[in-house]
Amino acid sequence: MATPGIRPLVAGNWKMNGSLAMASALVGDIKARHQGGALPVDLLLCPPFPYLAPVGADLAGTAIALGGQDCHVKANGAHTGDVSAAMLADLGCRFTILGHSERRTDHRESSATVAAKAKAALDAGLTAIICVGETEAQRNAGEELKIVENQLIESIPSGANVRNAVVAYEPVWAIGTGKTPTVADVAAMHRHIRALLEQRVPGGGKMRILYGGSVKPGNAAELMGVAEVNGALVGGASLKAEDFWGIAEGAAKSAG
Repeated sequence: MATPGIRPLVAGNWKMNGSLAMASALVGDIKARHQGGALPVDLLLCPPFPYLAPVGADLAGTAIALGGQDCHVKANGAHTGDVSAAMLADLGCRFTILGHSERRTDHRESSATVAAKAKAALDAGLTAIICVGETEAQRNAGEELKIVENQLIESIPSGANVRNAVVAYEPVWAIGTGKTPTVADVAAMHRHIRALLEQRVPGGGKMRILYGGSVKPGNAAELMGVAEVNGALVGGASLKAEDFWGIAEGAAKSAG
């Protein structure tokens, strides 16, 4: 069983995928499953920015939360193509993902940038999902614990606490590859993250720590049952309602 007293969160990160028709059908299917039997799990959908408004409208009146996939450090200004945390909140978002490895790699985001974005998210009333994770080369070199520790320490802003921040551990080499760390590997990393949070964040002993990286219905219950795993950040599998719901059911089993 995962951490007692912490309600799991299963977040779907759609990344740069979808269309209006796909978004409407996917949300409709997830809503139907949710209405047919709600689980003891919090659900979150994070579509691309253009689809936030229609997905938010489709989710209105449900317990399923809406989130963004990033935000800018500034609340407004001359930042063409960027979206502020305040804008996300204005659209009804309650969360935003920050520091995903694809942002750190594709957009050269440093942990200092992630911390600044997370602070902006907190100031806008959003919950920041702060992502950390090592590359395959770093794990093979035995550096994974130190890499993740440094990312975590440098990415969590002042003001973060159990109510407004979530950590997501995603080994970079497991994202979209079909590779998954062993249960022992996941347990060791989540214990390490928990110890760091307890030292550095108010209420860190109860902050949610998600696992992400090739999570599927077939491995969800086992992964979600690992000590200190409090849900999942789901990529590709969140684009199919059956798979996303299957992962949520796996998380529900871990919640007892």
